[in-house]
Amino acid sequence: MALVERVLPSTPVRDLADHRERCQGGRALEAARRTEASAVIDELVAAGLRGRGGAGFPTGVKWRTVLENRSEVLGTTVVVNAAEGEPGTFKDRTILRADPYSVLEGALVAAHVVGADDVVVALKATFVDELQRVRAAVAEMADAGWTDGIDVHVFEGPAEYLYGEETALLEALAGRPPFPRIAPPYRRGVEEVVRDADELDTGSGQAARVELASDLDGNVVPPTLIDNVETLANVPKIVLRGSEWFRSVGTAESPGTIVCTITGRVRRPGVAELAMGTTLREAIAEVAGGARDGHEVRAVLPGVSNGLVPADALDTPLTYEAMAVIGSGLGSAGYVVLDDADDLVAVAAGVSRFLAVESCGQCRPCKDDGLEIAARLEAIAASSADEHDLDVLRDRAATVTDGARCNLAHQQQAVTVSLTRIGSRAIADHLSGQAEPAGPFVVAEIVDIDDRGATVDLGHADKQPDWTYDEVDSGQAPADRLAERRA
Repeated sequence: MALVERVLPSTPVRDLADHRERCQGGRALEAARRTEASAVIDELVAAGLRGRGGAGFPTGVKWRTVLENRSEVLGTTVVVNAAEGEPGTFKDRTILRADPYSVLEGALVAAHVVGADDVVVALKATFVDELQRVRAAVAEMADAGWTDGIDVHVFEGPAEYLYGEETALLEALAGRPPFPRIAPPYRRGVEEVVRDADELDTGSGQAARVELASDLDGNVVPPTLIDNVETLANVPKIVLRGSEWFRSVGTAESPGTIVCTITGRVRRPGVAELAMGTTLREAIAEVAGGARDGHEVRAVLPGVSNGLVPADALDTPLTYEAMAVIGSGLGSAGYVVLDDADDLVAVAAGVSRFLAVESCGQCRPCKDDGLEIAARLEAIAASSADEHDLDVLRDRAATVTDGARCNLAHQQQAVTVSLTRIGSRAIADHLSGQAEPAGPFVVAEIVDIDDRGATVDLGHADKQPDWTYDEVDSGQAPADRLAERRA
Protein backbone atom coordinates (compact mmCIF):
# COMPACT_ATOMS: atom_id res chain seq x y z
CA MET A 1 0.00 0.00 0.00
CA ALA A 2 1.75 3.16 -1.21
CA LEU A 3 1.68 6.40 0.71
CA VAL A 4 -0.43 9.22 -0.75
CA GLU A 5 0.30 12.94 -1.05
CA ARG A 6 -2.86 14.99 -1.18
CA VAL A 7 -2.82 17.20 1.91
CA LEU A 8 0.61 16.26 3.32
CA PRO A 9 3.41 16.90 0.80
CA SER A 10 6.72 15.16 1.40
CA THR A 11 8.53 18.39 0.58
CA PRO A 12 7.22 21.47 2.42
CA VAL A 13 5.58 24.23 0.39
CA ARG A 14 8.07 27.10 0.69
CA ASP A 15 5.89 30.14 0.08
CA LEU A 16 2.80 31.40 -1.74
CA ALA A 17 4.55 31.28 -5.10
CA ASP A 18 5.42 27.63 -4.47
CA HIS A 19 1.80 26.99 -3.48
CA ARG A 20 0.62 28.49 -6.78
CA GLU A 21 3.07 26.41 -8.82
CA ARG A 22 2.84 23.03 -7.07
CA CYS A 23 -0.72 23.05 -5.75
CA GLN A 24 -2.47 25.31 -8.30
CA GLY A 25 -2.88 27.62 -5.35
CA GLY A 26 -5.61 30.21 -5.59
CA ARG A 27 -7.55 28.50 -8.38
CA ALA A 28 -9.93 26.76 -5.98
CA LEU A 29 -10.67 30.05 -4.22
CA GLU A 30 -11.29 31.76 -7.55
CA ALA A 31 -13.54 28.92 -8.69
CA ALA A 32 -15.53 28.97 -5.45
CA ARG A 33 -16.08 32.72 -5.67
CA ARG A 34 -17.51 32.28 -9.18
CA THR A 35 -19.83 29.51 -8.03
CA GLU A 36 -23.05 29.50 -6.06
CA ALA A 37 -22.51 28.53 -2.43
CA SER A 38 -25.01 25.69 -2.71
CA ALA A 39 -23.07 24.18 -5.63
CA VAL A 40 -19.83 24.09 -3.63
CA ILE A 41 -21.66 22.44 -0.74
CA ASP A 42 -23.23 19.91 -3.11
CA GLU A 43 -19.76 18.94 -4.32
CA LEU A 44 -18.52 18.46 -0.76
CA VAL A 45 -21.54 16.30 0.00
CA ALA A 46 -20.98 14.25 -3.17
CA ALA A 47 -17.31 13.83 -2.24
CA GLY A 48 -18.27 12.39 1.14
CA LEU A 49 -15.67 14.44 3.02
CA ARG A 50 -16.07 13.99 6.76
CA GLY A 51 -14.40 15.82 9.61
CA ARG A 52 -10.88 14.53 10.18
CA GLY A 53 -10.79 15.54 13.82
CA GLY A 54 -12.78 12.94 15.69
CA ALA A 55 -16.47 12.24 15.21
CA GLY A 56 -16.35 12.36 11.41
CA PHE A 57 -19.38 14.62 10.88
CA PRO A 58 -20.13 15.18 7.14
CA THR A 59 -18.47 18.45 6.14
CA GLY A 60 -20.99 19.46 3.49
CA VAL A 61 -23.90 18.93 5.89
CA LYS A 62 -22.19 21.11 8.49
CA TRP A 63 -21.53 23.90 5.98
CA ARG A 64 -25.12 23.81 4.72
CA THR A 65 -26.47 24.02 8.29
CA VAL A 66 -24.33 27.08 9.00
CA LEU A 67 -25.34 28.71 5.71
CA GLU A 68 -29.04 28.15 6.30
CA ASN A 69 -28.85 29.62 9.80
CA ARG A 70 -27.02 32.82 8.97
CA SER A 71 -27.86 35.87 11.01
CA GLU A 72 -29.56 38.85 9.41
CA VAL A 73 -27.69 41.10 11.84
CA LEU A 74 -24.18 39.78 12.44
CA GLY A 75 -21.55 38.06 10.34
CA THR A 76 -20.59 34.41 10.56
CA THR A 77 -17.11 33.32 11.64
CA VAL A 78 -15.02 30.44 10.29
CA VAL A 79 -12.69 28.89 12.86
CA VAL A 80 -9.77 26.65 11.93
CA ASN A 81 -9.34 24.27 14.86
CA ALA A 82 -5.57 23.82 15.05
CA ALA A 83 -5.54 23.19 18.80
CA GLU A 84 -4.19 19.67 18.42
CA GLY A 85 -3.53 18.01 21.75
CA GLU A 86 -4.68 14.41 21.50
CA PRO A 87 -1.90 12.19 22.88
CA GLY A 88 -0.45 10.10 20.07
CA THR A 89 -1.47 12.60 17.37
CA PHE A 90 0.71 15.06 15.48
CA LYS A 91 -0.93 15.20 12.06
CA ASP A 92 -2.42 18.73 12.06
CA ARG A 93 0.82 20.31 13.22
CA THR A 94 2.69 18.33 10.56
CA ILE A 95 0.29 19.57 7.87
CA LEU A 96 0.67 23.19 9.00
CA ARG A 97 4.44 22.89 8.94
CA ALA A 98 4.38 21.38 5.46
CA ASP A 99 1.59 23.38 3.78
CA PRO A 100 -0.38 26.02 5.69
CA TYR A 101 -1.49 27.58 2.38
CA SER A 102 -3.95 24.83 1.42
CA VAL A 103 -5.47 24.96 4.90
CA LEU A 104 -5.93 28.73 4.73
CA GLU A 105 -7.28 28.55 1.17
CA GLY A 106 -9.80 25.98 2.37
CA ALA A 107 -10.82 28.33 5.16
CA LEU A 108 -11.26 31.20 2.70
CA VAL A 109 -13.43 28.97 0.49
CA ALA A 110 -15.49 28.14 3.58
CA ALA A 111 -15.84 31.85 4.40
CA HIS A 112 -17.19 32.55 0.92
CA VAL A 113 -19.62 29.64 1.04
CA VAL A 114 -21.14 30.38 4.47
CA GLY A 115 -21.00 34.15 4.13
CA ALA A 116 -18.37 34.74 6.80
CA ASP A 117 -16.39 37.93 7.16
CA ASP A 118 -13.99 36.57 9.80
CA VAL A 119 -11.57 33.65 9.80
CA VAL A 120 -9.81 32.68 13.02
CA VAL A 121 -6.95 30.19 13.07
CA ALA A 122 -6.88 28.85 16.63
CA LEU A 123 -3.59 27.30 17.76
CA LYS A 124 -1.93 26.84 21.12
CA ALA A 125 0.51 29.49 22.28
CA THR A 126 3.09 26.70 22.65
CA PHE A 127 3.00 25.89 18.91
CA VAL A 128 5.87 28.25 18.07
CA ASP A 129 6.86 26.82 14.67
CA GLU A 130 3.28 26.49 13.47
CA LEU A 131 2.38 30.01 14.59
CA GLN A 132 5.29 31.38 12.61
CA ARG A 133 4.35 29.44 9.48
CA VAL A 134 0.67 30.37 9.64
CA ARG A 135 1.30 34.07 10.29
CA ALA A 136 3.74 34.25 7.40
CA ALA A 137 1.25 32.53 5.08
CA VAL A 138 -1.59 34.84 6.17
CA ALA A 139 0.60 37.88 5.47
CA GLU A 140 1.52 36.58 1.99
CA MET A 141 -2.13 35.91 1.14
CA ALA A 142 -3.13 39.36 2.36
CA ASP A 143 -0.44 41.01 0.22
CA ALA A 144 -1.70 39.02 -2.78
CA GLY A 145 -5.27 40.20 -2.19
CA TRP A 146 -6.65 36.76 -1.37
CA THR A 147 -8.11 37.89 1.95
CA ASP A 148 -9.75 41.12 0.75
CA GLY A 149 -13.01 41.60 2.63
CA ILE A 150 -12.12 38.87 5.14
CA ASP A 151 -10.51 39.52 8.50
CA VAL A 152 -8.07 36.65 9.05
CA HIS A 153 -6.28 36.50 12.36
CA VAL A 154 -4.38 33.98 14.46
CA PHE A 155 -5.39 33.18 18.04
CA GLU A 156 -2.96 31.80 20.62
CA GLY A 157 -4.87 29.65 23.07
CA PRO A 158 -4.16 27.76 26.30
CA ALA A 159 -2.32 24.45 26.62
CA GLU A 160 -5.24 22.50 28.09
CA TYR A 161 -6.48 19.39 26.29
CA LEU A 162 -10.09 20.59 26.39
CA TYR A 163 -9.17 23.65 24.31
CA GLY A 164 -9.41 21.39 21.26
CA GLU A 165 -13.08 20.60 21.99
CA GLU A 166 -15.22 22.82 19.75
CA THR A 167 -17.34 24.53 22.36
CA ALA A 168 -14.43 24.94 24.76
CA LEU A 169 -12.46 26.52 21.93
CA LEU A 170 -15.26 29.05 21.44
CA GLU A 171 -15.14 29.81 25.15
CA ALA A 172 -11.40 30.49 24.85
CA LEU A 173 -11.95 32.76 21.84
CA ALA A 174 -14.41 34.72 23.94
CA GLY A 175 -11.79 35.25 26.65
CA ARG A 176 -13.04 32.61 29.04
CA PRO A 177 -11.43 29.37 30.29
CA PRO A 178 -11.76 26.37 27.92
CA PHE A 179 -14.80 24.81 29.57
CA PRO A 180 -17.15 22.95 27.18
CA ARG A 181 -20.60 24.41 26.58
CA ILE A 182 -23.91 22.62 26.32
CA ALA A 183 -24.70 23.29 22.69
CA PRO A 184 -26.97 22.45 19.75
CA PRO A 185 -25.61 20.51 16.76
CA TYR A 186 -24.13 23.70 15.33
CA ARG A 187 -22.34 26.36 17.33
CA ARG A 188 -23.77 29.79 17.94
CA GLY A 189 -21.49 32.78 18.11
CA VAL A 190 -17.83 33.17 18.99
CA GLU A 191 -18.61 36.01 21.39
CA GLU A 192 -22.26 35.29 22.06
CA VAL A 193 -24.89 38.04 22.01
CA VAL A 194 -27.20 37.27 24.91
CA ARG A 195 -29.45 38.84 27.48
CA ASP A 196 -28.07 39.71 30.90
CA ALA A 197 -27.07 36.33 32.28
CA ASP A 198 -27.00 37.70 35.83
CA GLU A 199 -30.72 38.38 35.66
CA LEU A 200 -31.72 35.28 33.76
CA ASP A 201 -31.85 31.71 35.05
CA THR A 202 -31.35 29.70 31.87
CA GLY A 203 -30.99 26.33 33.53
CA SER A 204 -28.00 25.61 31.30
CA GLY A 205 -25.73 24.98 34.24
CA GLN A 206 -22.78 26.56 32.45
CA ALA A 207 -19.85 27.63 34.56
CA ALA A 208 -19.45 30.74 32.41
CA ARG A 209 -23.11 31.72 33.04
CA VAL A 210 -23.61 32.37 29.33
CA GLU A 211 -26.94 31.55 27.74
CA LEU A 212 -26.60 29.61 24.52
CA ALA A 213 -28.29 30.94 21.45
CA SER A 214 -31.10 28.86 19.98
CA ASP A 215 -33.58 28.95 17.14
CA LEU A 216 -35.82 31.04 19.40
CA ASP A 217 -33.38 33.95 19.28
CA GLY A 218 -34.84 35.25 16.03
CA ASN A 219 -31.69 34.37 14.07
CA VAL A 220 -29.78 37.23 15.68
CA VAL A 221 -26.67 35.31 16.70
CA PRO A 222 -24.86 33.62 13.80
CA PRO A 223 -23.60 30.06 13.90
CA THR A 224 -19.82 29.52 13.82
CA LEU A 225 -18.28 27.08 11.37
CA ILE A 226 -15.46 25.09 12.97
CA ASP A 227 -13.38 22.63 10.97
CA ASN A 228 -10.00 21.18 11.78
CA VAL A 229 -6.78 21.55 9.81
CA GLU A 230 -6.87 18.30 7.84
CA THR A 231 -10.51 18.73 6.86
CA LEU A 232 -9.94 22.20 5.41
CA ALA A 233 -6.76 21.11 3.62
CA ASN A 234 -8.94 18.76 1.52
CA VAL A 235 -11.39 21.47 0.44
CA PRO A 236 -9.35 23.21 -2.32
CA LYS A 237 -8.62 19.87 -3.98
CA ILE A 238 -12.30 18.91 -4.01
CA VAL A 239 -13.39 22.30 -5.36
CA LEU A 240 -10.77 22.19 -8.10
CA ARG A 241 -10.80 18.50 -9.05
CA GLY A 242 -14.28 17.36 -8.08
CA SER A 243 -15.90 14.72 -5.96
CA GLU A 244 -15.08 11.81 -8.30
CA TRP A 245 -11.37 12.59 -8.00
CA PHE A 246 -11.67 12.68 -4.20
CA ARG A 247 -13.45 9.31 -4.23
CA SER A 248 -10.81 7.72 -6.47
CA VAL A 249 -9.06 6.53 -3.29
CA GLY A 250 -10.55 5.23 -0.07
CA THR A 251 -13.79 3.28 0.26
CA ALA A 252 -17.35 4.02 -0.79
CA GLU A 253 -18.42 4.92 2.74
CA SER A 254 -15.12 6.49 3.84
CA PRO A 255 -13.60 8.08 0.73
CA GLY A 256 -10.35 10.02 0.48
CA THR A 257 -7.24 9.83 2.61
CA ILE A 258 -6.36 9.96 6.30
CA VAL A 259 -3.19 11.39 7.83
CA CYS A 260 -1.93 8.96 10.47
CA THR A 261 0.48 9.38 13.35
CA ILE A 262 2.19 6.16 14.45
CA THR A 263 4.36 6.19 17.58
CA GLY A 264 5.21 3.86 20.46
CA ARG A 265 7.05 0.57 20.09
CA VAL A 266 7.89 0.94 16.41
CA ARG A 267 11.05 1.26 14.35
CA ARG A 268 10.56 4.88 13.28
CA PRO A 269 7.67 6.98 14.64
CA GLY A 270 6.16 9.19 11.98
CA VAL A 271 3.26 10.93 10.27
CA ALA A 272 2.06 10.04 6.76
CA GLU A 273 -1.00 10.13 4.52
CA LEU A 274 -2.73 6.89 3.52
CA ALA A 275 -5.82 5.92 1.57
CA MET A 276 -8.83 5.33 3.79
CA GLY A 277 -9.40 1.59 4.03
CA THR A 278 -5.74 0.83 4.67
CA THR A 279 -5.63 -1.59 7.58
CA LEU A 280 -4.14 -0.61 10.90
CA ARG A 281 -1.48 -3.28 10.44
CA GLU A 282 -0.51 -1.83 7.04
CA ALA A 283 -0.45 1.69 8.49
CA ILE A 284 1.97 0.63 11.23
CA ALA A 285 4.24 -0.95 8.61
CA GLU A 286 4.04 1.87 6.03
CA VAL A 287 4.30 4.85 8.36
CA ALA A 288 6.54 3.49 11.11
CA GLY A 289 8.33 0.45 9.68
CA GLY A 290 6.40 -2.02 11.82
CA ALA A 291 6.98 -3.27 15.35
CA ARG A 292 10.38 -3.40 17.01
CA ASP A 293 12.60 -6.31 16.05
CA GLY A 294 12.01 -9.33 18.24
CA HIS A 295 8.70 -8.05 19.63
CA GLU A 296 5.05 -8.51 18.75
CA VAL A 297 2.31 -5.91 18.86
CA ARG A 298 0.14 -6.51 21.92
CA ALA A 299 -2.39 -3.71 21.45
CA VAL A 300 -2.74 -0.23 20.00
CA LEU A 301 -3.74 2.88 21.93
CA PRO A 302 -5.79 5.16 19.62
CA GLY A 303 -5.01 8.35 21.50
CA VAL A 304 -7.27 8.85 24.51
CA SER A 305 -10.56 9.10 22.62
CA ASN A 306 -11.31 5.40 22.26
CA GLY A 307 -10.57 2.13 23.98
CA LEU A 308 -7.54 -0.06 23.39
CA VAL A 309 -7.43 -1.99 20.11
CA PRO A 310 -6.32 -5.62 20.62
CA ALA A 311 -3.69 -7.26 18.43
CA ASP A 312 -6.27 -9.54 16.80
CA ALA A 313 -8.00 -6.45 15.36
CA LEU A 314 -4.96 -5.08 13.52
CA ASP A 315 -6.40 -6.02 10.15
CA THR A 316 -9.33 -3.64 10.67
CA PRO A 317 -9.53 -1.06 7.84
CA LEU A 318 -9.04 2.57 8.85
CA THR A 319 -12.58 3.71 8.12
CA TYR A 320 -15.22 5.23 10.34
CA GLU A 321 -17.45 2.20 9.92
CA ALA A 322 -14.90 -0.56 10.44
CA MET A 323 -13.36 1.03 13.51
CA ALA A 324 -16.81 1.42 15.04
CA VAL A 325 -17.52 -2.29 14.47
CA ILE A 326 -14.59 -3.27 16.71
CA GLY A 327 -15.81 -0.88 19.41
CA SER A 328 -13.26 1.83 18.70
CA GLY A 329 -13.21 4.87 16.43
CA LEU A 330 -11.12 6.50 13.73
CA GLY A 331 -10.69 9.63 15.83
CA SER A 332 -7.72 11.72 14.74
CA ALA A 333 -5.84 8.62 13.49
CA GLY A 334 -3.12 8.77 16.11
CA TYR A 335 -1.96 5.32 17.21
CA VAL A 336 0.49 4.40 19.96
CA VAL A 337 1.76 0.86 19.35
CA LEU A 338 2.20 -1.32 22.44
CA ASP A 339 4.14 -4.57 22.42
CA ASP A 340 4.85 -7.50 24.72
CA ALA A 341 7.06 -5.31 26.92
CA ASP A 342 4.14 -3.05 27.87
CA ASP A 343 1.76 -3.55 30.78
CA LEU A 344 -1.81 -2.86 29.61
CA VAL A 345 -2.98 -1.93 33.11
CA ALA A 346 -0.20 0.63 33.38
CA VAL A 347 -1.19 2.00 29.97
CA ALA A 348 -4.83 2.35 31.05
CA ALA A 349 -3.68 4.02 34.26
CA GLY A 350 -1.71 6.55 32.23
CA VAL A 351 -4.65 7.33 29.97
CA SER A 352 -7.01 7.61 32.92
CA ARG A 353 -4.70 9.96 34.78
CA PHE A 354 -4.34 12.21 31.72
CA LEU A 355 -8.11 12.47 31.30
CA ALA A 356 -8.78 12.95 35.01
CA VAL A 357 -6.25 15.78 35.21
CA GLU A 358 -7.57 17.45 32.04
CA SER A 359 -11.22 17.27 33.13
CA CYS A 360 -12.47 20.79 33.89
CA GLY A 361 -14.78 19.65 36.69
CA GLN A 362 -17.99 21.32 35.50
CA CYS A 363 -19.48 17.83 35.58
CA ARG A 364 -18.49 16.47 38.99
CA PRO A 365 -18.76 12.76 38.10
CA CYS A 366 -16.29 13.33 35.26
CA LYS A 367 -13.72 14.85 37.61
CA ASP A 368 -14.35 12.91 40.83
CA ASP A 369 -15.04 9.50 39.31
CA GLY A 370 -12.24 10.05 36.81
CA LEU A 371 -9.72 10.69 39.56
CA GLU A 372 -10.96 7.62 41.44
CA ILE A 373 -10.66 5.46 38.32
CA ALA A 374 -7.11 6.72 37.78
CA ALA A 375 -6.19 6.00 41.41
CA ARG A 376 -7.61 2.46 41.33
CA LEU A 377 -5.88 1.65 38.03
CA GLU A 378 -2.60 2.95 39.41
CA ALA A 379 -3.04 0.76 42.49
CA ILE A 380 -3.80 -2.31 40.38
CA ALA A 381 -0.78 -1.66 38.15
CA ALA A 382 1.36 -1.36 41.27
CA SER A 383 0.10 -4.81 42.39
CA SER A 384 -1.14 -3.23 45.62
CA ALA A 385 -4.90 -3.61 45.02
CA ASP A 386 -7.52 -6.27 45.62
CA GLU A 387 -10.92 -7.29 44.28
CA HIS A 388 -12.57 -4.38 46.11
CA ASP A 389 -10.52 -1.94 44.02
CA LEU A 390 -11.69 -3.70 40.87
CA ASP A 391 -15.32 -3.42 42.02
CA VAL A 392 -14.88 0.30 42.68
CA LEU A 393 -13.26 0.69 39.28
CA ARG A 394 -16.25 -0.88 37.55
CA ASP A 395 -18.74 1.15 39.61
CA ARG A 396 -17.03 4.46 38.85
CA ALA A 397 -16.71 3.59 35.16
CA ALA A 398 -20.49 3.22 35.08
CA THR A 399 -21.17 6.63 36.67
CA VAL A 400 -18.33 8.78 35.28
CA THR A 401 -20.46 9.87 32.30
CA ASP A 402 -23.45 11.04 34.36
CA GLY A 403 -24.44 14.52 33.18
CA ALA A 404 -21.42 14.84 30.92
CA ARG A 405 -21.52 17.85 28.60
CA CYS A 406 -18.55 16.77 26.48
CA ASN A 407 -16.93 13.51 25.42
CA LEU A 408 -14.09 13.38 27.94
CA ALA A 409 -15.99 11.29 30.50
CA HIS A 410 -17.03 8.85 27.77
CA GLN A 411 -13.36 8.50 26.84
CA GLN A 412 -12.58 7.65 30.45
CA GLN A 413 -15.29 5.02 30.38
CA ALA A 414 -14.13 3.60 27.04
CA VAL A 415 -10.55 2.97 28.11
CA THR A 416 -11.68 1.32 31.37
CA VAL A 417 -14.15 -0.96 29.63
CA SER A 418 -11.64 -1.90 26.94
CA LEU A 419 -9.07 -2.81 29.60
CA THR A 420 -11.47 -5.09 31.44
CA ARG A 421 -12.29 -6.71 28.09
CA ILE A 422 -8.85 -7.29 26.56
CA GLY A 423 -6.64 -6.95 29.64
CA SER A 424 -8.50 -9.16 32.10
CA ARG A 425 -5.52 -11.51 32.39
CA ALA A 426 -3.18 -8.61 33.14
CA ILE A 427 -5.58 -7.34 35.84
CA ALA A 428 -5.81 -10.79 37.40
CA ASP A 429 -2.02 -11.17 37.44
CA HIS A 430 -1.63 -7.85 39.26
CA LEU A 431 -4.36 -8.63 41.78
CA SER A 432 -2.76 -11.99 42.56
CA GLY A 433 0.72 -10.50 42.81
CA GLN A 434 2.06 -12.56 39.90
CA ALA A 435 2.75 -9.45 37.78
CA GLU A 436 5.63 -7.10 38.49
CA PRO A 437 4.51 -3.72 39.85
CA ALA A 438 4.38 -1.01 37.18
CA GLY A 439 3.97 2.73 37.29
CA PRO A 440 1.49 4.58 35.00
CA PHE A 441 2.46 4.64 31.31
CA VAL A 442 3.44 8.13 30.13
CA VAL A 443 0.45 9.56 28.26
CA ALA A 444 0.79 13.17 27.12
CA GLU A 445 0.73 15.48 24.11
CA ILE A 446 3.39 14.98 21.43
CA VAL A 447 5.78 17.93 21.38
CA ASP A 448 7.63 16.99 18.21
CA ILE A 449 8.43 14.16 15.81
CA ASP A 450 11.72 14.14 13.94
CA ASP A 451 14.40 11.71 12.77
CA ARG A 452 15.21 10.91 16.40
CA GLY A 453 11.64 9.85 17.17
CA ALA A 454 8.65 11.26 19.00
CA THR A 455 9.00 13.56 22.00
CA VAL A 456 6.11 13.84 24.45
CA ASP A 457 5.39 16.45 27.10
CA LEU A 458 6.93 14.78 30.13
CA GLY A 459 6.09 17.86 32.16
CA HIS A 460 2.45 16.81 32.16
CA ALA A 461 3.29 14.37 34.95
CA ASP A 462 3.62 17.42 37.22
CA LYS A 463 0.26 18.92 36.25
CA GLN A 464 -2.26 18.83 39.08
CA PRO A 465 -5.99 18.09 38.72
CA ASP A 466 -6.67 21.79 39.42
CA TRP A 467 -4.62 22.65 36.28
CA THR A 468 -1.73 24.15 38.23
CA TYR A 469 1.80 22.90 38.53
CA ASP A 470 1.93 23.58 42.25
CA GLU A 471 3.63 21.08 44.50
CA VAL A 472 0.29 20.27 46.16
CA ASP A 473 -3.10 20.11 44.44
CA SER A 474 -5.61 22.61 45.84
CA GLY A 475 -8.42 20.07 45.69
CA GLN A 476 -10.53 22.44 43.62
CA ALA A 477 -11.79 21.60 40.17
CA PRO A 478 -10.53 24.04 37.51
CA ALA A 479 -14.10 25.25 36.91
CA ASP A 480 -14.39 26.28 40.55
CA ARG A 481 -10.88 27.66 40.98
CA LEU A 482 -10.94 29.74 37.80
CA ALA A 483 -14.50 30.93 38.41
CA GLU A 484 -13.39 32.31 41.78
CA ARG A 485 -10.46 34.08 40.13
CA ARG A 486 -12.77 35.73 37.56
CA ALA A 487 -15.38 36.75 40.13
